[in-house]
Amino acid sequence: MENCTGDNWLISLNKNQIKTGNGGKMVIDLKESREKIDKIDKKIAELFEERMKVSTDVAAYKRSTGKKVFDPVREEEKLKVLRELADSEFNKTGIEDLFRQIMSISRKYQYQVLGTSDSFRQVFKQAESFDVDADTRVVCFGEHGAYTEQAMEEVFGKNITAINKNTFKEVMETVANGEAKFGVLPIENTSTGGITDIYDLLLNYDITIVAEHVVKVEQALMGLKGAKLEDIKTVYSHQQGIMQCSKFFENYPGILTKTYTSTSAAAKKVSEDADPSQAAIASTRAAGIFGLDIIKEQINHESMNYTRFIIISNQKIFLPDANKISLSFEIKHQAGSLYNMLSNFYYNGLNLTKIESRPIENRNWEYRFFVDIEGNLNQPEVGNALACINEFASKFKVLGNIVTIN
Repeated sequence: MENCTGDNWLISLNKNQIKTGNGGKMVIDLKESREKIDKIDKKIAELFEERMKVSTDVAAYKRSTGKKVFDPVREEEKLKVLRELADSEFNKTGIEDLFRQIMSISRKYQYQVLGTSDSFRQVFKQAESFDVDADTRVVCFGEHGAYTEQAMEEVFGKNITAINKNTFKEVMETVANGEAKFGVLPIENTSTGGITDIYDLLLNYDITIVAEHVVKVEQALMGLKGAKLEDIKTVYSHQQGIMQCSKFFENYPGILTKTYTSTSAAAKKVSEDADPSQAAIASTRAAGIFGLDIIKEQINHESMNYTRFIIISNQKIFLPDANKISLSFEIKHQAGSLYNMLSNFYYNGLNLTKIESRPIENRNWEYRFFVDIEGNLNQPEVGNALACINEFASKFKVLGNIVTIN
């Protein structure tokens, strides 16, 4: 077709498709072409059904021999052969894409036929409750008065042994080494999005996300007793607090904002420094704890400002009513890889609720993905999806089966 120009391209068409229209011009019979396509599509559908039946035999053989469903060497060899069946480069690429999808669908079907080894359920154990008492050590991020501390008390109550740490890493370490049974960390805000430091740390420690809790965040500007807005030169807060209130400070270009370890630690600093030109962005609860005056309430620019907190543990447990599964995986740097991964949820009827990507260190333009799906590890469709992803992905990790605590 590449040498056909003008009306010459009509020569390559089947003569039965060409008819004379107005003015003697030749036109294609669209109805006839569509009928032919319908017949071809019917044959393709029948052959697809036949292929999937053969996949059942393949699945049975793999079950009997203990072979893995995913055989990347076999698939790449077969795709190379199939490409050569096409004449043009466009069709070669199209056939490769088509059969990659067919092979991917076949793998998903084989997992449904085979069932799963229940490997993830063997690692994660179902617990009836978190079983906490006055001696249970729970660590949270920030000084007293932090929103994380508020989330901790709303989930576990006050009849626990609470520990406060000033960095996300310290919270992770305290839980991972067994000094605390549970930890509480912020992971996402409705105004500023995901807290990337948390996502990176989740892979560095052997911890499990067991629950989540949402707190409405109303950031306040606070200073020493009697402080007024015109007195303030420097405002301290956690990076998230500053971002949530950035529009407020656009109206006060003379005020310098500086990041600090946490919102509550910023309130403590202002109290201890006793400098009337300093202020902090934190909760009204923190203002009360550190003896500060509220200069202005609710300075966050989004009135519906919520932060999602995760509850972590060093135990591989989940509750019976856990309804969300958090995963992390890496994929090959090639076209269609992410689609092939995410399609496992679609074919197993699982709803994807969140996807977050993070760059992989020392690997330019390659990313690690964090995904949340609805489901419980007891569900067979969840097992099928995870088993398929586990074979195809690299560095795959189930971060936890999460219960939402209101």
